[in-house]
Amino acid sequence: MPSAVITIDQLTGWLRRFHQLVIKNQAELTELDSAIGDADHGINMARGMAAVIDKLDGEQPARVNDLFKTVAMTLVMSVGGASGPLYGTFFLRFAGAVGSVTELDTAALATGLHAGRAGVVERGKAGLGDKTMIDALSPALEAMEAVIKTGGDLAAAVTAARDAAADGRDATVPMVARKGRASYLGERSAGHMDPGAASMTLLFDALAAELAG
Repeated sequence: MPSAVITIDQLTGWLRRFHQLVIKNQAELTELDSAIGDADHGINMARGMAAVIDKLDGEQPARVNDLFKTVAMTLVMSVGGASGPLYGTFFLRFAGAVGSVTELDTAALATGLHAGRAGVVERGKAGLGDKTMIDALSPALEAMEAVIKTGGDLAAAVTAARDAAADGRDATVPMVARKGRASYLGERSAGHMDPGAASMTLLFDALAAELAG
């Protein structure tokens, strides 16, 4: 029977899987960023997530909010460019929304993710269609909510989110960037996938993989 909750050990596993996927896709993320950004997204994300894992290897928080506060602060301190503050804000808001618990049910996970998105929107001043990580994150959360409303379980909600994130990522290719470094290119930004949307999709890939075991 599918689990109704995700434990703190699984949440840590999610972060470890995300690190592995970032490393695996580092060159691709950097190549995407070289077309419309500073050519450092893959490098920065790999550095940041390596620092996160090093931190967790030395100190494993016992509460979910402490886990994601640790992640947030480590990313902010170790990642340059826009990705450090944006992902740091995402995880910090996630931490604040879920509170001092040791596991999350589907609704609590969704609450944390929604809070994370709100933080990214506030920090980056970006919305759907601006060719940013929001274009993967927002569809993922909408898909998750749709599954929750129809009584779907945690695994189904996360699988739907993963698939919607990938669709959102792919939809950034024809977009003209309206935020970030890519916006400086104007119409020339069209035809390229947004690297932030690509890395955000990896985050949902990692979550789905962790829940699948």
